[in-house]
Amino acid sequence: MAENVIDELNTLKQITSSIRELKKEVTSTKSLLDELDNDSDMLPMIEEDVVKINKEVEKLEITLLLNGPYDKNNCILEVHSGAGGTEACDWANMLYRMYMRWCERKKYSVEVLDIQEGEEVGIKSAYILVKGKNSYGYLKNEKGIHRLVRLSPFDANNKRHTSFASIDVIPEFDNTIDIDINEKDLKIDVYRSSGAGGQHVNTTDSAVRITHLPTKIVVTCQNQRSQIQNKEKAMEMLKNKLKLLEVEKQNNELNEIRGEQKNIEFGSQIRSYVMHPYSMVKDHRTNCETSNVDKVLDGDIDLFIEANLKRG
Repeated sequence: MAENVIDELNTLKQITSSIRELKKEVTSTKSLLDELDNDSDMLPMIEEDVVKINKEVEKLEITLLLNGPYDKNNCILEVHSGAGGTEACDWANMLYRMYMRWCERKKYSVEVLDIQEGEEVGIKSAYILVKGKNSYGYLKNEKGIHRLVRLSPFDANNKRHTSFASIDVIPEFDNTIDIDINEKDLKIDVYRSSGAGGQHVNTTDSAVRITHLPTKIVVTCQNQRSQIQNKEKAMEMLKNKLKLLEVEKQNNELNEIRGEQKNIEFGSQIRSYVMHPYSMVKDHRTNCETSNVDKVLDGDIDLFIEANLKRG
């Protein structure tokens, strides 16, 4: 508790300091404008200062919008392919890469908790723990259905295909989560790990899948070295999900925290990524869009994140 108070205090100090510095810059620039006569040499410098101030104001605005009860927390980001086999698994893998690159840009650390590979290419699902200040606050609005339209590299006739994948994001709560789980409510499966890894991978049944029968919540983990460690990590993930459900129940804020549950299909997408017959990524909640699809898929998604934060 003390650490949380100290962290909150430091955050407020940083915001206050930023406001003071910004106020000084505005006052200084205003003074230069008041003194400006016909000295055209000064005008370009003042214009540069105004552009810099506007950027700082926008940055501060975003910081102030990250004021939700769990915005400062780490988060677990889930990627799930929709129906469509190879196409959907490849699209899920593209989104997985996009978020990993975004985390690199933000200098967030990531821990891949579990990846289920597709039968031919791509992935069926991935669970990623994103560690860094405000990671949940930034990523929470990424939750939803993401739609891809492109000429399929897997179609011999090079036809246009539409694929879907879903993103879910939950905050990571602290280690003192007060959630009682009845062992009788759990279905625990162990299986052989798959994918890249150390010597423990593909040699023992160390991967763990836990199903919470009352809520039908399923969590998996395979990145740890032993079955015991994977079970412990999976239980942490389950507790986080159950805690979030409890918070939603207590506060009656289901739509604000988790968003509306939708099927992974046409008409339910929050964002479309179109690569043919034209290039465009458009967020259907804010109408924010860009024609640079490649840049977005390389992790440059801040314009969409910030637009959704401003939307409230």
